[in-house]
Amino acid sequence: MKRYLLTVCLIALAVTPGASAARAQSGGVAAGAESSAVRDIESEKSAKHELEVARHYFKNKKAYLAAFLRVDELIAGYPEFSRLDEALYIAGMSSLYLSEGKGKQQAPKPPAERADEFTPEALRDKARDYLTRLVNDFPKSDFRKDAQDALDQLGGEKAKDEKKN
Repeated sequence: MKRYLLTVCLIALAVTPGASAARAQSGGVAAGAESSAVRDIESEKSAKHELEVARHYFKNKKAYLAAFLRVDELIAGYPEFSRLDEALYIAGMSSLYLSEGKGKQQAPKPPAERADEFTPEALRDKARDYLTRLVNDFPKSDFRKDAQDALDQLGGEKAKDEKKN
């Protein structure tokens, strides 16, 4: 009886590592469209959180620098975000307000090698970029009218040949 039990235990021990390796190769991990769908849902969820925080900074705190930095990262990191129009609006208006010295935060003093990054002219240029993109890419957006009004204040939409690559 002891010999039989010992044999069964040894066989079970020998088979166990092979079974887990086979499971890993058999598709135990999500692949294909399912994994990209999960990734898209998680990306959308993360982007929505970033937008909510940026919106809070923009509307409630009047912390335009913090709002701008949040949505600038959001726009770069989540180009397929479903509410990209609102992110572009917050980025554009935050840039405009920072260039005018509005809000509770001032534009930062960058290091010498990046001294021109947060000048009023550079901030207005960024505002025109974001607002032009909003007006052109999202013609049915709820933010389009306000963006167009701000663009008119800035001298109109930025021409395609003016845009930087």
